[in-house]
Amino acid sequence: MSKSDLNAYEIAVQQFDRAAEYLDLKAGIREMLRKPKRELAVNFPVKMDDGSVEVFTGYRVHHSTVLGPTKGGIRFHPDVTLDEVRALAMWMTWKCSVVGLPYGGAKGGVICNPKEMSLTELENLTRRYASEISVLMSPEGDIPAPDVNTNPQVMAWIMDTYSMHRGYSTPAVVTGKPVEIGGSEGRKAATAQGTIYHIRRAAKHLDLNLGQASAVVQGYGNAGYYSAKFLYEDGASVIGVSDSQGGIYNPKGLDPEAVLAHKRETSSVVGYPDADTITNAELLEIACDILVPAALEKQITGENAPRVQTKIVAEAANGPTEPEADKVFNERGVFVIPDILCNAGGVTVSYFEWVQDLQQFFWNEREVNKQLEAIMNNAFDAVLQAHLEKQVDMRLAAYIRAIDRVNKATMIRGIYP
Repeated sequence: MSKSDLNAYEIAVQQFDRAAEYLDLKAGIREMLRKPKRELAVNFPVKMDDGSVEVFTGYRVHHSTVLGPTKGGIRFHPDVTLDEVRALAMWMTWKCSVVGLPYGGAKGGVICNPKEMSLTELENLTRRYASEISVLMSPEGDIPAPDVNTNPQVMAWIMDTYSMHRGYSTPAVVTGKPVEIGGSEGRKAATAQGTIYHIRRAAKHLDLNLGQASAVVQGYGNAGYYSAKFLYEDGASVIGVSDSQGGIYNPKGLDPEAVLAHKRETSSVVGYPDADTITNAELLEIACDILVPAALEKQITGENAPRVQTKIVAEAANGPTEPEADKVFNERGVFVIPDILCNAGGVTVSYFEWVQDLQQFFWNEREVNKQLEAIMNNAFDAVLQAHLEKQVDMRLAAYIRAIDRVNKATMIRGIYP
């Protein structure tokens, strides 16, 4: 983990400021885009299984509404902070903008440890939190989605709670739901599906043969597992993976499906047979062609970046690389596919889900992936072009493209008096 004094929001603002120097932004617009539009903090009681009542704190932050309704996940984690949620909301604005979606950015979170809660307690917490943030939520205004420690079932509870308040079913109020109640085909693997499209594009640009490449994946949740699976299917050798409890390494390669089966049986990838147990810190420093950080933010720092031995960093997680690490990677020629571009597959298929719910007209998975690939490839090519033309790194190129789109929309709309 990072030893930096910068929190996630300070990093997000620093990244924005760096890109803003390349754009002709009016001072007032620049200041507006550095801050969230609105923030909601809620403290709410939840009845626990033993009859006691525990008070939890949650947040919902909207960074921008210039391009459309706000979109962003909800995470349940003991380390959630308001600054973290602010940062994630800002990153969502740029993520939606860089791939051309009609959304602004939002994020939500509850300070809790769902791993220590029963299913009933988790449902009670989810429904009460949904009630508290329903003053902001709507299909036209703010559409949540899954994030760390939340899943389709949690989204189903949120959708049902909101629908009960409205008096009729409102599936478009959240995305990432089960298919049976309005979810989209292809949503579960969408973040990793988008990531693999970008990795293929990057490999082509760098003249790297994926069939002969080695890969390491940090994090073995949804994004991490599917990233490993898709890399494996493309012929890459997945030589290391990890979860919150540690990592495993085998230079001859791992079978992602077998690792997932072991994790389901034991709750961790650690202990997988025919692999060495290593720490998450050691995993990041394994020599490989492709490194996929798919866990939490602030994993690659100025301190450990010099020891990261890879050609491509594909950020399936949000904010895994600190600014000081970016400097190291730029100096060493490591090709970084930045988070706001690399993991935008999730929000893109969430957009597809929202459109399908509003129209009550649904697509099959083949159509979803076809549309996703087109959007991801177009976005990657546009960012790569900016990277080459402006002679800036890929993260800066992505931010310039994203911020410019929001700035132009703001100027066209004008400032409401």
